[in-house]
Amino acid sequence: MRTLKNIIAALLPKPVLGALLSAYHFSLAWLGAVLYGFPARKMLVVAVTGTKGKSSTAELMNAILEEGGHKTALINSIRFKTGDTSKRNMTRMSMPGRFFTQRFLHDAFEKHCTAAVLEMTSEGARQFRHRFIDLDGLIFTNLAPEHIESHGSLQAYANAKFEIGRELARSKKRPRTIVANADNREGSRYLMLAVENSTPFSLTAASPYHADEHGGYFTLEGEKLDVRLPGEFSLKNALAAALLARALGIPMETIRKALYRMTTIPGRAETVEAGQDFTVVVDYAHTPDSLSALYDAYANVRKICVLGSTGGGRDTWKRPVMGSIADKKCDAVILTNEDPYDEDPQQIVQDIAHGMSRKPEILMDRRSAIAAAFARARPGDAVLITGKGTDPDIRGPRGTRIVWSDTGVAREELEKLLKNRTIYTPAKRAGEGI
Repeated sequence: MRTLKNIIAALLPKPVLGALLSAYHFSLAWLGAVLYGFPARKMLVVAVTGTKGKSSTAELMNAILEEGGHKTALINSIRFKTGDTSKRNMTRMSMPGRFFTQRFLHDAFEKHCTAAVLEMTSEGARQFRHRFIDLDGLIFTNLAPEHIESHGSLQAYANAKFEIGRELARSKKRPRTIVANADNREGSRYLMLAVENSTPFSLTAASPYHADEHGGYFTLEGEKLDVRLPGEFSLKNALAAALLARALGIPMETIRKALYRMTTIPGRAETVEAGQDFTVVVDYAHTPDSLSALYDAYANVRKICVLGSTGGGRDTWKRPVMGSIADKKCDAVILTNEDPYDEDPQQIVQDIAHGMSRKPEILMDRRSAIAAAFARARPGDAVLITGKGTDPDIRGPRGTRIVWSDTGVAREELEKLLKNRTIYTPAKRAGEGI
């Protein structure tokens, strides 16, 4: 199939090929909706889009809906969930194609789900995978430079993502609600959508608020809501979810309980515990903004930072920028392999290092880099492992994949470290320590 596509691409002029592909993907989207009976019209459906925070906000929204009595379905980059059944998303796509979302919603409705939360992306929108999904609400988290090579420009990326907003405006549901980041310049565009409810969100409007590495709180409708996830970014995600929930008529007490019960999100500032005396965090942060936000969440502790950058020619501009952020905000930096695809992984790491004023430690084997960070950690430190989150593999040249889990490897290396410390701790002599 891919070979056929390559042959067609080589024979046709680019504008003609683009038009044919658009028609093809649009037709698939319509056919999928017809085939599965437009399932989104039969249940409450909300979507989350933006550059950062989509999966976390979707998880928070799902938790609130569940607390409110809904049987929920959820699609995000972390997992696929229908009712009590949840499985890890192994596709590395938030919006898989070939009728996936329409079939998923149909099956969810058949299993008596009453609400669905969908993560939606610009790449999915380019292939019309968002079309013919009637939404009740949409959260726009933010927009930052990402996927520039893929889309051609930042404006083209913004326009592709905004098509998801247009789908909300096309929805046959009533009332429709948009919740958009008032602190992001793209937010005003979403708030002007022709829908019944337009709600801006900003932490400034949710004062007083506070956030650190342990969590925080914000204020909504005069009430304090506690969030047990780290950093200001977690407060923003929770605030957006809470505002959409309020627009849907969910009581504040339900929102409060749901947010308080959320203590971890896989691969999103996820703490890994094995009895060690330092903090270990696995996070998906793969953009400069998200990396900086994570480091700021742990501003009060000594940080050992493990990071790399995706290859395949994707967003090469951000590599030295991320190196500069790590250089300024981390006490120790270890650069490592991430997803090189067909690029030279050494070159990717050197591109990151070019943004640093000091010479970083480079360990290309990701497991070794994680183990080295643990070995250097002192009591009270934070080891921050970024770039992959819940990604199920490391992708290399010619489509090769190595099964992987940052969280799993971190736990294994912690257990090794603690076991070795136990084995090699010298026995106390008689009377010592008394």
